[in-house]
Amino acid sequence: MSEGLTWTVYDADTMTQAEIYGEVLCRLGEEYPNIVGLSADLAKSTKIGKFGDKFPERFFNVGIAEQNLFGMAAGMAKSGLIPFVSTMAVFAAMRACEQVRTDICYQNLDCKIIATHAGSSFGQAGTTHHCTEDLAIMRSFANMTVIVPADGIETAHAVRAAVTWQGPVYIRIGRGFEPRFYEEEDYGFAIGKSIEVHPGTDITLICCGVTVLQAVEAAQYLAEKDELSVRVINMHTLKPLDDEAVLKAVTDTRRIITIEDHNIFGGLGSAVADVIASSGKGCAFEKVGIPDCYCEVGYPEDLQSHYKLDADGIIEKVREVMGRDFEEDDNWEDEV
Repeated sequence: MSEGLTWTVYDADTMTQAEIYGEVLCRLGEEYPNIVGLSADLAKSTKIGKFGDKFPERFFNVGIAEQNLFGMAAGMAKSGLIPFVSTMAVFAAMRACEQVRTDICYQNLDCKIIATHAGSSFGQAGTTHHCTEDLAIMRSFANMTVIVPADGIETAHAVRAAVTWQGPVYIRIGRGFEPRFYEEEDYGFAIGKSIEVHPGTDITLICCGVTVLQAVEAAQYLAEKDELSVRVINMHTLKPLDDEAVLKAVTDTRRIITIEDHNIFGGLGSAVADVIASSGKGCAFEKVGIPDCYCEVGYPEDLQSHYKLDADGIIEKVREVMGRDFEEDDNWEDEV
């Protein structure tokens, strides 16, 4: 069983990330009587309604008023409660940006934000509902922890870990149709510690969220067709970042590609680039994500293909980076 729930890992094929989140939160509500749930009229869409059904006296729907939503959550956290706030990522990161920053992060309050429909996962809803800037925004807030689970199983781990993690936490998940990645539940999830999900020595792919599965599929194909050894790292926590895993990848493979369902500015790629630049060590480096534009309108799988976030696009990028000519000796002194 996962986290003592009444479903197994195999049920994750038919349960969305948000549904698993709702189930986990209900169980956590039994363990922690100070957990409360808040929604801005999106209880059904974000699945926090499950918590509301089970604990109606501990659930608050503020209506379509996201700024009030986070202001109320801040007040509840100040009184000793642990508010879990559910809304779409675009509303949490942008419509209520000031309240998240000033009311919650500035005071370093114990508030947990579950942001759904992130990235291109609600692609057919159009630009107003896309959220490809939230990681950049949330990473920039002092005291904020940022987690991007790869699938429903990892979402369960992240939600449970967030309860005892001090301070504000932003957990970014999709609309709910993302495929399962993990086959086993006990793979060693810990906030701030990445997971190597595919070994490799030629090049490293650092990913988060839905791109983790695509990267592993690309790595398996490249091993068979190109005889390439491709390391894949699930960097589920963007802040605090696992600097050690990044630096080890630089030393071991000298080629790194980051892949994220987010704008290439300010998200995972920028976080990894900061670590590499600070180390003074050189490597071939490329960021794959949404370029400097607003995402096209379309179904998520089509958008991921368009922006080369799927396995085919990743294979193409790996071959391009592997073809670059750069100094590959072990002498770092001339690269500082």
